[in-house]
Amino acid sequence: MLTGVTVVDFSRHLPGPICTMRLADLGAEVMEITSFPVSDHGKPIHTASREARETGAFYLRSHRNHKSISLNLRTDEGKALAFALARQADVVVESFRPGVLRHLGLDYDSLWEVHPSVIYCSVTGYGQSGEMYQLGGNDLNIQAVSGFLSAMRDNEGKPVITDLPLADYAVGLYACEQVCAALVQRSRTGRGAYLDIASGDLLSSWMGLHAILNTKDHTLARKGLLSYQVYETADGQYVALAALEEKFWHNFCRAVGRQDWEMLYQATVDEQAEVHEDLKTLFLSRTQSEWSELGMEVDCCLTAVEEKENWAESLFVTSREIAYTLPYLERKEAFSPGHPSPAWYTDHTHELLKKKLHLTEAELGRLQKHGVIPAIPS
Repeated sequence: MLTGVTVVDFSRHLPGPICTMRLADLGAEVMEITSFPVSDHGKPIHTASREARETGAFYLRSHRNHKSISLNLRTDEGKALAFALARQADVVVESFRPGVLRHLGLDYDSLWEVHPSVIYCSVTGYGQSGEMYQLGGNDLNIQAVSGFLSAMRDNEGKPVITDLPLADYAVGLYACEQVCAALVQRSRTGRGAYLDIASGDLLSSWMGLHAILNTKDHTLARKGLLSYQVYETADGQYVALAALEEKFWHNFCRAVGRQDWEMLYQATVDEQAEVHEDLKTLFLSRTQSEWSELGMEVDCCLTAVEEKENWAESLFVTSREIAYTLPYLERKEAFSPGHPSPAWYTDHTHELLKKKLHLTEAELGRLQKHGVIPAIPS
């Protein structure tokens, strides 16, 4: 769908690359400008499992289909090359703190003067303005300041840290959506756009309606309902019952022979503590697999809580063939002696500079000699 669209990606970490990866998945050509001579490709890899390091899965979760160009942006020539590439692009994505790319001469205003139709997307945590715009922040900080973290608490009321970086993934997808909308606008008007995309804005907007309605007079506290709980099963696994609507709750009650519970579809755990205990005992009487079979047979919003270890074999993933659509490289050592980049990383610097900027071998050799670009990978 985006074949013919060229993206230059200056972003780092997770949100920006998630955005450009999605654009690449849709057919865009994404050129990722990476650091040279100090490469940060491998820095986060040590936090991943050995299997993720050796297969490249950690890298491919956010960088698949990217073509990497390594440039030394500390040099004038490196900055000039980056600017020349951005000048040809339909879309530019960056995720530095506000002002960093202005210092390098790669900011929106500088580029707009020569390329007014460019779509320039800045992905940050706190945005380009406001009291917090210059602060550093990670996914947990964004969840915290947006109020999102306060909505996820354990039984003792303490906010729970999720394993998944929800804010990073969400803003990456949101940025992709905004870029696509800007491309549609440009096709109609010829105008480019500057997109200030902040994960704090996104999660705060999600929390807005919840915060307004979660008052003493009106609450959205679904997790307190009998019909909206996670229950343990006989084999130590868990199932999710989300029978919010009356018809689903009635279907569940009839399926388990407890029609006497039907009028309790809006009842809370606190109001019906005895019934809650009965429900816990009921779910402990069957295995997760048995409850999953019931959920498939009876329309009552009952599903297994799939564990990460069994994700690839789970019913939904296998039936939708999701696992087979993900890139998975041959197992390799993450780093080889004498090669600072991961084995599954390919550098396209020479190839793309020749193709996009028409540089000659002699010019590439001179840039390599002066430390602006790396040598051709052996």
